[in-house]
Amino acid sequence: MSEGEILEISWIQGFPRDNVEFVDNNTVCYACGSHICFLNLKTKKRRVFQSPGNGVGALTANGRSGTFAFSEKELDPSIFVYNFPQLELKNELKGNTQLDYTSLTLSDGEPFLASCSSIPDFSITLWNWEKAELICTRPQGGRDVIYLEFNPMNCLQLCALGTTTLTVWNIERCGSFHLLKPSAVQLPEIPDASSEKPTPTSTKDPNCISQILAAITEPTVATVTPSTVCWTVTSQLCVGCAEGYLLLVDPQSLSVSVLVDPTAADAIPELKNFYFQSVVLYSSGLVAVGKESVMHCLEAKGTQISITQTWQLERSVTTAVVSPNNSTLLLSANTGKIYVLNAETSDQIEKILDVLSGNFLNAALHSDKNICVSLRDSGVLQLWSSNGTCLASLPLETDVTNITCCPLAHYAAVGTASGKILFIDLNFQKQLRLVHEVYLYHTAVDHLAFDQEGRYLLCSGLDSHLYVLDGRPSAKFSVLGYIEVSGRILSLSTQCVNRGEDVKALALCGSQEDKKDEGSWLLMFFLPFKGIGGSFSVDRTGCLNIPKVFKFKVQVPLTSCILGVGEAFGYCHRKKSLQRFQFPEDTFGLSSKKRAHLNPKNEVAFQLPGRATLLLSPDCMLLASVGRQGILQLRPTSSMELYCELRCHSRRLGGIRSVSFSTDSHMVVTTGLDDGSVLCTNIRAEAEYMSPIQRRLIRAQSLKTSFISENPILIKFPVWDQETPVTDEQTEETKFGRAASIDVIEEDEHNFPPASTSTWLEKRHEEIVKEDEIKYADVKKRLREEMEDLRKSLIGLKKNNSEPEEGHVAESADNVGLPTLLAHANVYLYDQFSMQTVEQRINQIILLQDLIYDIKMAFNSDFEALFKRKLKEIKFVVDVNKNIRDIMLELDIQQTLWEPSLTDMEWPERLFIVEDSEIEVEKYLTPEQKAEEERLRLEKEACLAAHKDDSRQRALNDMMGGVLEVKKVDILKVEISPPEFSLTKPPIQWSEEEKKVYKEYEKNIKDLIEEKEKYKRGLEFEMKKLQESIKESTEKFDESLTKLFEKKLKFTAAIYQEELKISYLAESVHMVEAMNRQESELKLKLEQLLAQKVNIEKDLSGYKDTVEQFQFDYENILAEDKNLDKEFRKEFADLPKFLTDQLYKQFKRRPRVQRLRAMSIDGSNLFKPIRLSTPAPDGLSQILAAMEELDAPDNMPKGLTLPVWERFCVVRNTKIEYEQKIKVKGLELAEMQAFLERRINEDNAAQEEIKQHFEELRSLRNRRNKYLMDPVIQVVLPQGQVETSTIDLTAETAETDFILLHKKVVDDVKEKIRKVAEQKITYMEAHGAVRKEIIQLEWEHRVLDKKIEDLHEKKKEIKMLRLSKEDMEVLSMKDPKAHELEKISKLEKSIAFMKQTHKRAIHRRMKKVKQINKKISMIADKSASIQKELPEMQASVAELRHIYEASATEANEAAEREERYQEIVQRRNLRDLARAKSDELDQLRKEVERLERRNFPSLDQLKYN
Repeated sequence: MSEGEILEISWIQGFPRDNVEFVDNNTVCYACGSHICFLNLKTKKRRVFQSPGNGVGALTANGRSGTFAFSEKELDPSIFVYNFPQLELKNELKGNTQLDYTSLTLSDGEPFLASCSSIPDFSITLWNWEKAELICTRPQGGRDVIYLEFNPMNCLQLCALGTTTLTVWNIERCGSFHLLKPSAVQLPEIPDASSEKPTPTSTKDPNCISQILAAITEPTVATVTPSTVCWTVTSQLCVGCAEGYLLLVDPQSLSVSVLVDPTAADAIPELKNFYFQSVVLYSSGLVAVGKESVMHCLEAKGTQISITQTWQLERSVTTAVVSPNNSTLLLSANTGKIYVLNAETSDQIEKILDVLSGNFLNAALHSDKNICVSLRDSGVLQLWSSNGTCLASLPLETDVTNITCCPLAHYAAVGTASGKILFIDLNFQKQLRLVHEVYLYHTAVDHLAFDQEGRYLLCSGLDSHLYVLDGRPSAKFSVLGYIEVSGRILSLSTQCVNRGEDVKALALCGSQEDKKDEGSWLLMFFLPFKGIGGSFSVDRTGCLNIPKVFKFKVQVPLTSCILGVGEAFGYCHRKKSLQRFQFPEDTFGLSSKKRAHLNPKNEVAFQLPGRATLLLSPDCMLLASVGRQGILQLRPTSSMELYCELRCHSRRLGGIRSVSFSTDSHMVVTTGLDDGSVLCTNIRAEAEYMSPIQRRLIRAQSLKTSFISENPILIKFPVWDQETPVTDEQTEETKFGRAASIDVIEEDEHNFPPASTSTWLEKRHEEIVKEDEIKYADVKKRLREEMEDLRKSLIGLKKNNSEPEEGHVAESADNVGLPTLLAHANVYLYDQFSMQTVEQRINQIILLQDLIYDIKMAFNSDFEALFKRKLKEIKFVVDVNKNIRDIMLELDIQQTLWEPSLTDMEWPERLFIVEDSEIEVEKYLTPEQKAEEERLRLEKEACLAAHKDDSRQRALNDMMGGVLEVKKVDILKVEISPPEFSLTKPPIQWSEEEKKVYKEYEKNIKDLIEEKEKYKRGLEFEMKKLQESIKESTEKFDESLTKLFEKKLKFTAAIYQEELKISYLAESVHMVEAMNRQESELKLKLEQLLAQKVNIEKDLSGYKDTVEQFQFDYENILAEDKNLDKEFRKEFADLPKFLTDQLYKQFKRRPRVQRLRAMSIDGSNLFKPIRLSTPAPDGLSQILAAMEELDAPDNMPKGLTLPVWERFCVVRNTKIEYEQKIKVKGLELAEMQAFLERRINEDNAAQEEIKQHFEELRSLRNRRNKYLMDPVIQVVLPQGQVETSTIDLTAETAETDFILLHKKVVDDVKEKIRKVAEQKITYMEAHGAVRKEIIQLEWEHRVLDKKIEDLHEKKKEIKMLRLSKEDMEVLSMKDPKAHELEKISKLEKSIAFMKQTHKRAIHRRMKKVKQINKKISMIADKSASIQKELPEMQASVAELRHIYEASATEANEAAEREERYQEIVQRRNLRDLARAKSDELDQLRKEVERLERRNFPSLDQLKYN
């Protein structure tokens, strides 16, 4: 059995982002990975063709000839040309392309194929695919070409569409020589699309020179961007642009006319924001497809464009193609959709294909129906039937990594880049559902693997945790735990041979630090069949305690490893070999955590390049290996020898990404890395390479039993909602995730992320923390109190031991003056007159930038010093104001003090500080924050309750008012109370002792007042002194600020001067560099022209030799023709002269041949569809066919024998053949001579261009040397002493010469000008008065002339006036008013008559209405009586029906059956007759078309010999 019979392609899916082409009227083709798919638009059947090369690159097809061509994706690629539907290879074209082809196209008239290659040659090549020969090529001709298309009306014209250019290539030929000549189309410019000049900035970075040079470059003008082209019936190009323009290009004159201008005022509203994706001629119009899911049909009447029809598309499409018979329009989108429009039958757009585009990440087969589940890089999960039909799609809206299917139930597990595992229910094919998800990693999920029974799901990521999940829906996909792995897992596999056995798992582990995908350790462990229990347990952190864990070390690192039955298979990239490892039987004993060394038992060389991935079939009989080479290899596990292989995907696009077997091992599905295809292949292996039927039946029965119990549970799962957990366990984990962890110190808590961002392991740790927090709550509280007391005591000690220190403000740096900086810089700066080279000017720019930097740094240091001084002054003012407020408080003075502060510009960080006073709304607290505040409040209340009876604090309050320091008594508030007796007794009743006491009281009062006045004067003096100090400090600061501002002005002026110098120098450097660059370009162009001149001369000599040889042959034929004419009479010299004369007349006689008229083209409709006719017959065959009538014996002259006549006919036919040869050769010679003349003109033009380039190069060098020797000098002029002219200093006057003059000279000139101006003004006033009078007289004269002309005109009009008959009567009437009264009376009579007539009509209508109402009442009475009789009539009808049904006989039934049978037969006969008539009409229509094409052929389809 051959490899093709063993591996048979079942189906392939995928859609390219490239073109879709017609191969016949009903079939389209497109590339799909390394295959080409053919889709029949009517039957929707697909056919797959495998590329003979490595992948499919560029693809093209010609539906008229039934051929298609494609290139392979390989180094030194070939182009394959096949026919359809036979799929036979016509030829393989091998050229000099090194990497790839970007575009291919086939011509209609000739067997031409044009190709465009990619880097490095960018060649456009013309092939003859029938002879497999390269006709001509043009290197570097397709640098930015993305699309090629032949002119269907002229196969010697080729259009090349670039990313920003459009080129028409004309194919010129001279005999067997062919030449490609380009004609670039000058596309129109976009209005207002010039780029703005950036402003140069000064910085110390030397790289800013490039910024300054870029800033002074001139703006570039942008042109429209062509996006699509199509040829018209007039051999013109219709070009659609990305900016919404529609252009019409004439390839002959290269003129461009704008058909649609979206910026015009009269533009069609629907096309103002239209992006032309594709344009094509279809249905008597131009179909334009836009980016906005809209398609328009445009019609052109002259230069006016109008929209005849618009279609709203489901999605935006990128390509539009018309079938060869112009009946079907195909629309394809790069999103994987194909639509078809047949305007002849319907205006509705039909969807033919609906598959997504993009790369596949993984694909897996599940269920006994071999349903395929695929996963795209866009996050879309798709379900495919066994024949490749897309059943359903589910966008997961997340970044995904891999997928695997469970054999236990109809669901798939999807790994995501965010570390989640999604469980997708696949039971309902029309409605896929996400039923569960588990968050395990913060990184991507790398590997997913089910065991053969589907009980366990193993997954791994980038960290060292390998998670084990319960794969049963009844267990709700719970996480059983994790296994700690030392290193990164590179591959993961499981093995379970029989039901009831433990599941073996094998992981290939590599180093976490090593980035290579290689590993030397094999970790093998056993999972019990019955689940967790016994020795297989889980600790509180989630780590699995597995009794049987084994670790093996291999000698050479592996890149992939798969577990078999008692053995393992691995691939070693270093040795390029497949290896089999046999596990020793004593290894799996009772001891665990054992490490052993494994040596390969068998080793097979792996011939294909690149890394490989291994996969074992479910029956463990076949080993599949795939890799970057794109080849699927199958090997029997018994021998590991290559059994069969199949190229599935392209090596250039990364090869195969993934491979998966079906459950019965009869199918395998692969996905490409970057080709966007998934391929399903049938395996028709021999019986010895497949597992026994009994074993497969046992496994199937086991899975069926589990499926019956588990799958119904899965179906009942609701759709997963991320907001609402579905289990109590998840709710509890969420609560634990939101709880705070143990506090180490107060307000220093470790908060875990919320439940939505916490993995399963983090939630497990949070649960442990929660349990520990509840368990050790009392201990934590006691420790917190002790730590708080210790912290308070430490703070108290620190306050007591610390001494106030004076803050020292850094003094400002020494003020560096501007003259000092300039003097220091002048040591290194060049003199302005000595800079003669570009290097000196660049160095000068850098030195000037350094000088500017030093100036700025010097000013910044002064500014920083002043700013620090301001902060110090603000602090001083605040402290002094504090003392002043205390004094004002004592003096009871109400006055507002001035307090300086920093503004937001001086302190911008303050804008980001939000004060509590700025918040006007109530602060929102989360439930966790509210709980925390409640806990703190309770703790504070408990603390207050504990310190409620504090004897120390109570004693302090009682004895000293709660303070430890007694304040000084305020003397101004001291009052001496008078003696008590002075208030109760009059002075007469006082005793001596009381009088003495009162005198003492008065003395104390007087002393107190004097002391108060003295104290008040002291406070006022102190306050005045403080205010004077504030004023003095602020004045000094203002003086410093003024000096700094003056310094800033000087520094700014100096900086601007130096920046102006930099601008001049940068401009000069730019000019010199531009000249150098222009010189290099001229030199390169000159070298190319010289090389081109040598090639042209060499080719020209060959062309001349060819033309001379051809002309020599032509002259020989012409001489032979003349010789035949001369030798005619000698040939028939034996005949009489009269017969010879008659024969000579017939010898010169030629039959009339029907001349073919050129196909008339309707120029009014530019968008008429192209319909190609059959090629015209050869001229020689036509004339020979017409000569048969003249060669008949009936035309033989009398007296001439038949042999002589036959000899005459032979001579005449020979003469005719020579004449036809002369005509053909003459046309060819004229074409060759024109070709030679064009080449001679090109040679002369090249010679002239070389001379011109030499002259330009010499002139450029002279200008550069002059520019270097004539630098721009900047002179600083004193203000007010020099004046210049007030012209506009723009680019046009940049090189204007100026003369510096003294101000006195200018003043003298101004005085002279003033005197001359006064004299001129006096003269102008006198001249103006005279001129004014003259103008007035001229105006009056002109007015009189006009009045005379008006009078003459009125006179002529009166003479030419013609009056009508009525006008004459009116004029002849003596009394016009009487005539008008008569007319009015007549009109009043007619109005009265019309009113009477109207009243009579109304009366008649009223009578009719009364009659109709009477009839209505009579009919209503009748209907009421009939309504009453209706029940009795219905009852009688029902009785009659029952009687009829009861009396029906079998004969009646048979008659009815016979009648129905005859109707069916008659209908079938009529349908067959209609079908036959339809076929006959189709044949007659085809015959009519054939006759029309034969009767009206096209001259432009003549083949060139």
